[in-house]
Amino acid sequence: MESKRQQKFARVIQKDLGEIFQREGASFVPNAMITVTKVRATPDLGIVRVFLSFFAVADAKDALKKVQSKATEIRYILGKRIKDQVKGVPQLEFFLDDTNEYVDKMDRIFNNIQQDDTGEL
Repeated sequence: MESKRQQKFARVIQKDLGEIFQREGASFVPNAMITVTKVRATPDLGIVRVFLSFFAVADAKDALKKVQSKATEIRYILGKRIKDQVKGVPQLEFFLDDTNEYVDKMDRIFNNIQQDDTGEL
């Protein structure tokens, strides 16, 4: 379980990264909308794991690789924004948040179950 300090730190990072991706996301992944869905910080606040969701992208894994290749640039931009709020800028690790895909898959399964149940009656 994360401490209050980690949670507060993660909220600051999530807010600022969200704004960075909203304003400058097109330079990282053209024609895509990038959403920061979750941020988790290590206890020493040195590493932050950022979960991203991509919209209007054919291949989300490829888009994630593009963002990961720009991690140093994103960290620099983030550092300029949060320099007065934190001691040090954390290392950024980006991951794909597949929650939406999971929800869609479960919806399809439940719809199939429901259709099978109504078909038998």
